[in-house]
Amino acid sequence: MHRPAAVAALCLTLSACASGPRSAEALLLQHPTATSTPAPTPAGPAVPTSAAPAVPAPASETLAADTLRTMPGGATFTAPSGWTVTTREASVLLEPPEKDTRVVLVDVGTAADADAAVAAAWKAADPAMQRKLQLATPGPGRDGWEELRSYTYETSPNEKRTVYAMALRAGGAWTVILVDGTNATLERRDAPTGLLIGSLRPKGYARESFAGKKPHPLDAARVEAMRSFVDRSAKELEVPGVGFSLIQDGKVVFEGGVGVRELGKPQKVDADTLFMAGSNTKALTTLLLARLVDAKKLAWEQPVVQVDPSFKLGDADTTSRVLVKHLICACTGMPRQDMELYFEYENATPASSMKLLGTMQPTSKFGEVFQYSNLMAAAAGFVGGRLLYPNRELGAAYDAAMDSQVFKPLGMTDTTFDFARALRRNHASPHGWDVDGRTVVEKMDLNYEVVPMRPAGGVWTSVRDLSRYVQLELARGALPDGKRLVSEENLLARYAPQVSVGEDVTYGMGLGVDRTSGATVVHHGGGIFGYHSDMLWLPEAGVGAVILTNADSGAFMLGAFRRRLLEVLYDGRPEAEEDVKARAQSLRTTIQRARERLTLPPDPEAVRALAPRYHSDALGDLAVRTGRDGRTIFDLGEWSTAVATRKEEDGSLTFVSIEPGNVGTEFVVTNREGRRALVVRDEQHEYVFDEVAPER
Repeated sequence: MHRPAAVAALCLTLSACASGPRSAEALLLQHPTATSTPAPTPAGPAVPTSAAPAVPAPASETLAADTLRTMPGGATFTAPSGWTVTTREASVLLEPPEKDTRVVLVDVGTAADADAAVAAAWKAADPAMQRKLQLATPGPGRDGWEELRSYTYETSPNEKRTVYAMALRAGGAWTVILVDGTNATLERRDAPTGLLIGSLRPKGYARESFAGKKPHPLDAARVEAMRSFVDRSAKELEVPGVGFSLIQDGKVVFEGGVGVRELGKPQKVDADTLFMAGSNTKALTTLLLARLVDAKKLAWEQPVVQVDPSFKLGDADTTSRVLVKHLICACTGMPRQDMELYFEYENATPASSMKLLGTMQPTSKFGEVFQYSNLMAAAAGFVGGRLLYPNRELGAAYDAAMDSQVFKPLGMTDTTFDFARALRRNHASPHGWDVDGRTVVEKMDLNYEVVPMRPAGGVWTSVRDLSRYVQLELARGALPDGKRLVSEENLLARYAPQVSVGEDVTYGMGLGVDRTSGATVVHHGGGIFGYHSDMLWLPEAGVGAVILTNADSGAFMLGAFRRRLLEVLYDGRPEAEEDVKARAQSLRTTIQRARERLTLPPDPEAVRALAPRYHSDALGDLAVRTGRDGRTIFDLGEWSTAVATRKEEDGSLTFVSIEPGNVGTEFVVTNREGRRALVVRDEQHEYVFDEVAPER
């Protein structure tokens, strides 16, 4: 559901191997090792001072559909619909409709190494580029590229901008990707940017495909291959505990765990250990809706306002166009906008969350791009719950609906939305990094923010229980005894593509469908503070799996787990193990580099310059206080965090949260009309905490 600040800080850019929404597990390879100075620019050929012959202006074209294109040097890629493409002699410039962001693909040809290739690419595309290189890191070659190195450049939070590059080598030739764009557009156009970068392949390369291949049986040796992979990956990424299961031909062939429920305690993870499953809740919510469609209490194509007249978005036109199927399709143009609840959830309720949805505006056209909205997904569950239990409070109605329509029929006896119930039982504690990169137990406090919007990500479950749900999906709606819980038609309607997420990846209703390997993989991930998870199934192969982890670093296991399962089933190229090692190294390096930029304890002069209290109409009150250990604390009521300071390249100053699970939230110091203020941003929104005048 949510990306904790520490994870989000690692997810500013797109991996060349990734397509689809920006997710931590797909993006870590883009975040590089610390270097202090930019790569040297190689000496280029002398430029003649005499007048050069006139060169025709490059042709530009705005595309009406996703289009396969070939670079001057022969590499191929898919250019996204609605983007403008300008082809030059050795490069291709691509711009989204906003025109404030550019992606340049450059055929560099031969170069001494990746550093030299990137320097040459910047010289060709933007000779004035002078940004300091923040990080550079290698990644494993994939999709025909034999070598990959990624670069991230310094930007100030006030710029609201991201700049990065990626060098890819095939044979002796280098191709470089340069990205310079606003954070708002890069998030809004996340999926098409992922399509563009993820589809870039060397000339003549054919993707590995498992289409038409028969999967191997998950016998004892292959189950052990998966178990040992999970165990090694957890150790590599310092994930204390992992629960996982494997399913084939309707039967669970393995369910269990590795590691411990909490660091420093002996209790082991097993098949019944409860974890928070985050956004995997969304698919369970759409299963509820599918049963309601079967019962003719609503229809997928029905306007939501007909089902629930109180439903309202900030934009009247979008409100009127939202059908039931759109509530959880991430396709209405409503953006991820979680900070209002993240900062101010103590008194929030499902009703207030739905009221908050009515203040939010779409930031892209209806159906144009994938944009993830947790509050829209929450509305789906609350609308369904109210239909069954109209006289109950919204949250209670949803809980009862899920219990009666989903959990009890499936035998998911331990699955719950009740924190108190879960925490009394066999449960895994959340873990994250401290400011120095050590894995520690996180406070549970921040996860209570999901309670008022729990249909989007609030479920507690175990691998045993969630496997029963995956079995239902593989059985196309039938229970183990042959009785039908939901019609095949309405179960599969949830898979139907509502919006493109990347190359051969689409998003339906709380479920993604990925065909990049030639084998259809239906899955969804989940992330909340200290927990990351995934569930997947291959309908044609009759195979499914669940993985639940109790650490923020577990996010970087998920894609590799899916890949390893395909390797085991189809004798795929061994890539998953190398991916985990590369991501673990990048994670450690990124955290180390981020720590080097912080001043801790914070700059005393900067602390003295702070106001005692601040207020934001959207995010509530912030008090500055000194903790018993002498640390400077930003206290926001629902949660508080110790802070460090960081001086930015543009001379501005930022206070940075250092609390485990919340490392990296930025409070930028500013001044408004002579009053002190702090600015907090997500990619598309800005919130201001203004100084509160002292009482007289």
